[in-house]
Amino acid sequence: MERLWAPWRMEFIKGARDTAGCIFCDNLGPENKLLLYKGNISAVMLNKFPYNNAHLLIFPLRHTRDIEDLASEEYQNLFALIQQSVSILRSELNPDGFNIGLNLGRAAGAGVDGHIHFHIVPRWNGDNNFMPVISETKVMPEHLDSAYNKLKPYFDKL
Repeated sequence: MERLWAPWRMEFIKGARDTAGCIFCDNLGPENKLLLYKGNISAVMLNKFPYNNAHLLIFPLRHTRDIEDLASEEYQNLFALIQQSVSILRSELNPDGFNIGLNLGRAAGAGVDGHIHFHIVPRWNGDNNFMPVISETKVMPEHLDSAYNKLKPYFDKL
């Protein structure tokens, strides 16, 4: 039997859920090595528990839970940032496609339902295999630090 090493998943599986505070609002400082970009209106960070390599989270700086609460300027800025993020991922990682989405509310699958955020998940042909189905294990081909170091110079130019 082969073993795959994915230690960051256990932190998520067994970790205590901090219900106080916000993972987005509380992690906007330069010490956050997942934060790729922070503008005046919105930000981009790597997902600490990604579904796939270079899984990004795009969110408004203002803490709000619903798309209907977004001001026009926030909405426009978020979608411009989604578009720029796709371009960056495409140029650096050359994925075959993307999943881009938003889950509104816990019932819709939002892991963090208090602060609206969009997911961008790069996808490659053949990246979804038997591992998640058979062994509930996702094979990540690149460490978060490596993905951060690859992408950060692009986001620094925004």
